[in-house]
Amino acid sequence: MTTTASLDAVSKHYRSVAALDRVDLALSPGITGLLGPNGAGKTTMLRVMATVLRPDAGSVRLLGRDPTDPEARTEIRRRLGYQPQELGFPRGFSAFAFVNYMAVLKEWTDRDARTAEVRRALELVGLGDVATKRISRLSGGQRRRVALAQALLGTPELLVLDEPTTGLDPEQRASLRGVLADIAASSTMVISTHQTEDVAALCNRVVVLDAGRVHFDGTVPELVSLAAGKVWMAHDPDPSALASWRTASGRHRNVGEHVPTGAKLVEPSLEDAYLLLRGARDEASHDRHTTEVAS
Repeated sequence: MTTTASLDAVSKHYRSVAALDRVDLALSPGITGLLGPNGAGKTTMLRVMATVLRPDAGSVRLLGRDPTDPEARTEIRRRLGYQPQELGFPRGFSAFAFVNYMAVLKEWTDRDARTAEVRRALELVGLGDVATKRISRLSGGQRRRVALAQALLGTPELLVLDEPTTGLDPEQRASLRGVLADIAASSTMVISTHQTEDVAALCNRVVVLDAGRVHFDGTVPELVSLAAGKVWMAHDPDPSALASWRTASGRHRNVGEHVPTGAKLVEPSLEDAYLLLRGARDEASHDRHTTEVAS
C-alpha cells in the first residue's frame, strides 16, 4: 500500500532523555493505534508527524513531502488534521467561532463553503446543538470534541489524534468510533490512546512504544496472540500473576507467564497482551539492572 507518512531512524531528545530513539515507522491508509505508558514518547512522535517538532536526527516524510522544506511543510499542513493532547482555546470563543477560526487558518477563503464545512465537522462529533455555546461553558468531553472537530476539517489525508476519546462517556466513544472508521476509509490515521478497547474496535494495526522505542508493530490479532494461554480466572488474585483485577462477576482475571496447573484459561484481550508485553519488558529491564549491579 502507499506510504502516507514515514519516520526513518528518528530521534528526539529533551536534555539527556531520549523521547524518541531511532524510531522507524511507515504508515499507510487505515487506522494505526499507538499504545504505551506515560512518558513513552507517544506525544513527541505525534508532534513530529504533525510538523510541530523537528527531530534531532533521522528523516520524516509526510504525504510524499519533506517537512523541513518550508513550502512543502505548508502544503502538508493543508492536508493534515492534528488534535493535540492539550489545545488552548481563545477566550470568549464559541465552538463554532473556534472551528471557523481554524478553517480560516487552513485557507478556507469561501465564506459559505467554510461555514458549511465547520457545521459538518461539529455535527460529526455531536456538537451541532451547542455550536453557538461558549467553549468556557462546555464540559471537558465537549471541549475534546471541539478540538477533534477542527482536526476533521476538510477530511484530511493524514489525521494525527492524541487521546481523542479522553473525557468521553461510553456512548460518545462508541459514536466517535463510527465517525473515525468512516473517515479512515480514505485517510491515514494514527491515534494515541490509553483505551485498549478503542484500539481493538478501530485499528487494523497497533504500535507499542516504550522509552522512545517501538517494542511491537503488527496487527491487533498478532498482539493478542502473545497472551494466548496466559490469562485465567480465579476466585482470588494470583500472587504469581503480572496483573490481576476483579471482574463484574466477582471473580479475578489474572494475566501472567506462570499459569497455575489446572487454571481455567480464558480468551485473551488486547489489554491482557499489552500488560504482558509491558511486564516482560519491565522484568527484562530489572534483570539487566540486577546483572549490571552484580558485575
